[in-house]
Amino acid sequence: MTRFGELEEQVMLHLWAAHEPLAVREVRDALLPERDLAYTTVMTVLDNLYRKGAVRRELDGRAYRYEPALSREAHTAGLMREDWLSGGGRAGALVHFVEAMSPEQHDALRDALRVALPEVSEGPDP
Repeated sequence: MTRFGELEEQVMLHLWAAHEPLAVREVRDALLPERDLAYTTVMTVLDNLYRKGAVRRELDGRAYRYEPALSREAHTAGLMREDWLSGGGRAGALVHFVEAMSPEQHDALRDALRVALPEVSEGPDP
């Protein structure tokens, strides 16, 4: 799973928010005024993200349009999965992670587990 640098992350956030493929110029414009980058800089970042498999691109006339290869949620889940698999004390890491959550996050986790593991949330058979 690709971990993004600071500029790559900013580009991906705009692509995820767009919900449609964007041209380099549209990505550059979305980064303004916080980041006044050269067109070629944004083009290079998008090309790097394409080579890493983080975005797909399609030729539209003479320019490419880019879109994320995965949703933001799927990307985040992949990063979490990698961290989980590489950790030594997986159960301990999970306990610390859950303990650091807010009550709202606990509720969201319970809801997610009900969806992902409905057989567990139903309890044992009588």
